Amino acid sequence: MNFKIVHNNYNVLDLEKSMAFYEKALGLTEKKRVVAEDGSFILVYVGNEQAPHLVELTWLKDRTEPYNLGENEFHLALETDDFEAAHKLHEEMGCICFENKAMGIYFITDPDHYWIEILPAK
Repeated sequence: MNFKIVHNNYNVLDLEKSMAFYEKALGLTEKKRVVAEDGSFILVYVGNEQAPHLVELTWLKDRTEPYNLGENEFHLALETDDFEAAHKLHEEMGCICFENKAMGIYFITDPDHYWIEILPAK
């Protein structure tokens, strides 16, 4: 029996704001959208051509409060071929939330405060 990771889910309060962030910060664009017939939720899957893995952004109509992320110990990790340019962009966007210069990595945070690790290409 084999398994393949296909997506991760992040629940978001403002779908358009989150989609704009993921496109600007990481180059991820909409690949698929599912809208509930009753309008109670929208699922938008974002990704790029670098990998088949997608991020599912879930918007729930009745949700108005920020999501409780606990200690926020989970995160996505993305590798970039131009670490310096990525760092500059994220610095300009004001979304860098933690840097570990000794390890050569940093983290950004999305509009809902999910952490995303940025790694240089190996």
